[in-house]
Amino acid sequence: MRRGRKRKKICSFCANKVKHIDYKNTKFLQKYITDRGKILPRRITGNCAHHQRQLTTAIKRARVMALLPFTVSE
Repeated sequence: MRRGRKRKKICSFCANKVKHIDYKNTKFLQKYITDRGKILPRRITGNCAHHQRQLTTAIKRARVMALLPFTVSE
């Protein structure tokens, strides 16, 4: 079986030249959270290390401020 060559994922924040990730923008942050409420890893999102750290901090701040849930109730 032949496997195709995987393309390198480009950080969407670097491509759009985003300087700051706002924790109050919950619709945007929900794209980087699973349906269970876990933060998606870099290898899935394709973010660079710098922006993944900023994203993680923003999600955690939004959770503390009760803008995002820690877990999803079943």
